[in-house]
Parts: sequence; C-alpha cells; structure tokens
Amino acid sequence: MGRDATRTLLLIDDEPAQSRLIAAMASRAGWRTITAPDGKAALQAIALAAQPIDLVLFDCWAPETDGEGIIAAIRRHHPDLPLVMITARTSVAAAVTAMRAGATDFLVKPIAADRLLAALDAAMAGRVGELRPMAEKIGERLAFDEIVGSAPEFRAALAIAAKAARARVPVLIEGESGVGKEVIAHAIHAASPRERRPLIAINCGAISANLVESELFGHERGAFTGAFDRHIGKFQDADGGTLFLDEVGELPFDAQVKLLRVLQTGEIQPIGARAPRQVDVRVIAATNRTLADEVAAGRFREDLYYRLNVVQLTIPPLRDRPGDIPALTRHLLSRIARQPGLRGLGITDEALRLLAGYGWPGNVRQLQNALFRAAVLCEGHALTPADFPQIAHEATAPASRSAPPLANAAGVTLFEPNGHMRTLEAIEADIIRLAIGHYHGRMTEVARRLGIGRSTLYRKLGELGIDHAA
Repeated sequence: MGRDATRTLLLIDDEPAQSRLIAAMASRAGWRTITAPDGKAALQAIALAAQPIDLVLFDCWAPETDGEGIIAAIRRHHPDLPLVMITARTSVAAAVTAMRAGATDFLVKPIAADRLLAALDAAMAGRVGELRPMAEKIGERLAFDEIVGSAPEFRAALAIAAKAARARVPVLIEGESGVGKEVIAHAIHAASPRERRPLIAINCGAISANLVESELFGHERGAFTGAFDRHIGKFQDADGGTLFLDEVGELPFDAQVKLLRVLQTGEIQPIGARAPRQVDVRVIAATNRTLADEVAAGRFREDLYYRLNVVQLTIPPLRDRPGDIPALTRHLLSRIARQPGLRGLGITDEALRLLAGYGWPGNVRQLQNALFRAAVLCEGHALTPADFPQIAHEATAPASRSAPPLANAAGVTLFEPNGHMRTLEAIEADIIRLAIGHYHGRMTEVARRLGIGRSTLYRKLGELGIDHAA
C-alpha cells in the first residue's frame, strides 16, 4: 500500500500530549489514528472500528497497561495484526519479553518522525524494523582492533581513521545508514588523547529547524519565548572531548553558517549570551549522503564541507563485503548472548550461506537486528535458515547460487577479526552447539558423531555453559 493511501493506526497511550504528537507525525504518511487509554479499550476499539485496524502502536509502560497481556490478547484474535511497542526504557529484557509474546517491533521514546514512519512501514511490509533500542543497548564501544571486517576497502577506511585519531582535525564519515559510522566515531575518540573526556552524539536530522541552534550552542534564560531555563548546548557538553554530528547533511543553512564559524574560531555564542565562549571540541561528522553532491546541488555550504572534510572516510555497505558476514555474525551473536534473557547460540552453515547471500539494505544494523530477533525466538541450540524466514523470503536469488563460499564450511570461525586464532574452548563450544542444532538435540547422536561418550558430552556442556536438551 502506498503512502498516499489512508491506513488506520490504533495508538494505546494514556498521555494526550504524546498521543497528539504521534498522530500528527503519522498523519504525514497518510495514517489515521485512533487512540485508546488502555488494553481493554484497545480491544473494544478493534472490535468496533468502522474500518479495519492496520497496525497497533502502544506504550507498554503506561499506567494500568500490561504490555505482554495486550500482545497476547490481540494475538489470540488478530494473529496477523502488526504490533509495535514504544517505551521510555532501553531494556533488552523488556524487548525479549515483548517479542516472545508477539510484538513486531520496539521503539524508544522520544521517537523522531523518520524512525516512527520507518517502523510503521516496516511492520506493514512484514519486514524486521530497526529495533533501535536493542541495537543501542547491545552496542559496545569497540577499539579499532575489535571492529570486525577484513574486506580491503573497509580495512583501508579503518587504517585512515586510526591515523587520524591522534590529531585534532575534523573527520567526515560517509556511508549508508547502518554501516557503523557511529561505531567508528567512538573508536576514533577512544584512540585519541581525548578518550577520558566525553563523546557527545547528536542526530542533526532528528532536531526541528527552530531548535537546532539551541541544541548545538545553548541558550540563556529568557533568550526567546519559552526559554524558561538556561540550556547548555552540545558543543559545551563536549568541551575537551568529541562532538559526533550524525546526519550533518540535514542541518539547515542558518545552522551551517554558525557551525562553520565555530570550526573557524573555536567559539560558541549561546542564544541570548552577551559574549562568546571558547570551547575545545573535536568534530566528527557523518552522513548517509554524498556531501560533495549536496554541495553541487546547492544544499550544503562548500566552505563548511571543506572544513569538515579534512579527513574523509567512506564505509562500504555490507553487500560489498559479504566475506565479512560469517565472522561478523559470530561476533554479533556473542554480544547478543550476553544480554538478559538470552543465551549462546551456534549457527549452521546453511544459515550462514543465507545471510551471506542477502543484500542487507540496512547493513550491519539490519544484520544485528535480524540476529537478535532470531536469537530471541530460537528454540534450538543453533540458528538455521528457518530462523530467518523474512530474509529467505526477501532474498533476490537462492543463497546457494548468490552466496560466496564460506571460509569455514562447518560454520565455525577459527580466527578473530584481528587475525589471531580463537581459543580452543571457544571453537569447541561452537562445534558442540553446531552439532546439537544439526542433530536436533538428539544428544546420543551428538555424542556418537563427535566421537565422545554421552557423559563426557554433558560434562563439556556444563563446563562451557551450553544449554542442552532434556
């Protein structure tokens, strides 16, 4: 269904102000919103709606709202209705509970319009959404030697970033959404002399045009209508450290002028302040556009572009480095396994081939989210192609023809991303998980095929902390 067609959204939320805001954002994409204050009213609204409800969006932490109960009740009567949770808590445990109950996606407040509309569109299309709160919760700050990837273009970009880290010069990171621009920005900061000072991140595309200047540079009390308190801007928050300007190409022209002045002078002037203030901030900017093209089109200042582009990194999309997918998958699964309510899982060779053959339009972020969802719902000991039904459905060609050969045919990674061998214990754990999944939990068969006794197998399961079938 196109965006110009009216769709009906049921919003379960007891906060009128937030309900109005979400309804206004959804209306831009042709959504008609019906609101309900709690689960009971929501079920009545679904039953009595003049038009079919296309999607349910609800605040799982609203008073008297049992998110898991609402999902279960709706799923009983409407098994195919998309359900998207919103919450103020970036809790992986809450997300696991919601997804196991049947939620389609999970968003954290405050919700920017682009993220909301993307989640609604993804849910309607049956795709895995961004699941951004989980990505943020799972995400670790990685050093350069911990970032997974051996593709030449990717390693070349990391080498440039590592060299630039020791300097104060601005860095511009270009690449599609989800390729890991913020991960690299954090690695640059961690390898710099500013590592003990904060890295402050701000998404320029998520700020309304009339608030950009205040968010970046701050304002004094009474500087404008509604300025009841003094506000410290991001530049001052990052003083002595690093400011990461994500989606810098979204900045309005007026803000571009003021940003250029800060880069030239090292001074900010909060709105309403009598005098400028000196700040020591290293700027790392990122964009999913090609800024040179934006300059040519007149949408981005040329002088600001050259100020930001002292060091430029271009991060290749995941589809251009499919050989990295097996090691990256292992790495992400190990991080997912450390989250509350989740466990260590293996992955079969067939599943790795499926993932390596997929185009990944959402890049590493989409891969992480697909693995997270699969890990949450997996009942076995190793992920198989059956745990990625949407990926299999969306694949443009059979994985057996499109996927490159895997470095390790058994689906077990032998080397760390830095080139060193993994420990024997880690490799052994992967092999056992793989065998358990391959033989569907038949432990006698697993022990026989591995050439060990059943009692030895169970002892190893305990030593390695691997769950096993009863």
